[in-house]
Amino acid sequence: MTPAGADATRFAADLIRIDTTNRGGGDAHERPAAEYVTARLAEAGLEPVLLESAPGRANVVARISGAGAQHEGAQHEGALLLHGHLDVVPADPAAWSVPPFSGEIRDGVLWGRGAVDMKNADAVLIALAAEWARSGRRPRRDIVLAFTADEEDTAEFGARWLVERHPGLFEGCTEAIGESGAFTFHAGPGQRLYPIASAERGTAWLKLTARGRAGHGSKPNETNAVTRLAEAVARIGAYRWPVRLIPTVRAAVEAIAAAAGTRLPDGALDGPLDADELLGWLGPAGTLVAGTVRNSAGRPARGPAAGTAAGGAARPGAGLLQAAHHAAAPCCIRHCCIRHCRITRG
Repeated sequence: MTPAGADATRFAADLIRIDTTNRGGGDAHERPAAEYVTARLAEAGLEPVLLESAPGRANVVARISGAGAQHEGAQHEGALLLHGHLDVVPADPAAWSVPPFSGEIRDGVLWGRGAVDMKNADAVLIALAAEWARSGRRPRRDIVLAFTADEEDTAEFGARWLVERHPGLFEGCTEAIGESGAFTFHAGPGQRLYPIASAERGTAWLKLTARGRAGHGSKPNETNAVTRLAEAVARIGAYRWPVRLIPTVRAAVEAIAAAAGTRLPDGALDGPLDADELLGWLGPAGTLVAGTVRNSAGRPARGPAAGTAAGGAARPGAGLLQAAHHAAAPCCIRHCCIRHCRITRG
């Protein structure tokens, strides 16, 4: 293993052992991981800035100065932003064969919450800075490294806060590389695809209200607002939303099919589509767009257990209701509302 590879492994394991679980609603604590990142970057000769958006909600930004123009026209290149997030979604140890915050290497594989999403990538960025410091190498253009809080929830305490309160840290950045990019996708024997994201799914918020008849919890009540609300959420989750491809997604499907050597039926992408049928045409390569052509209404966003909240996202250009609710007491309720629903839009 190269020194940079050893560094990346060690940094990733160390970060996994720092529990930065984001349970949503502001319940997260990324500062210990941010302090670790700050220390490693400082060891590499950088001057990282640690910024708290709220107590315990910390972000780290550092800039690596470029070496300057190496060829004609290079002086006009902007800075490149490389970013990752420090928080992770919850992990139930009972569902893991390896403790989720152990950072254990077993059978040549690093295990733990964040090993894929995305403390591994954070570790690579830190290891890159350390390698450049050892070798004396400098990038041609400025590189801005950003490690953010709150990506797994709303980004209110992370990326959003940084760009609103500290935009100067990103001065000159013209491109950015973050999560879910530059990886190899094996679409079949001998078929390797390298997807490029050109659109994002989005979210918006909505309040869903159900009304019923007031009554005591010990009395039968056929017009209970809570059960009506639960039934509505269940119908939303079970509904099979039709697929409507916007031009960007359509181009992606066509390109993926061509790269995978799949011929789509004539007119296959015209009009309403069934997602399963479309993905079936693409074969293994359909995995690349499975989350794009489907909405995630009513699907849990943070783990396999059902609780008081559920989340999801919508394909680019789509709009639908997805529910996330607070539990309500089953008695003496006439009026009940879900205060934390999301409606997703592209």
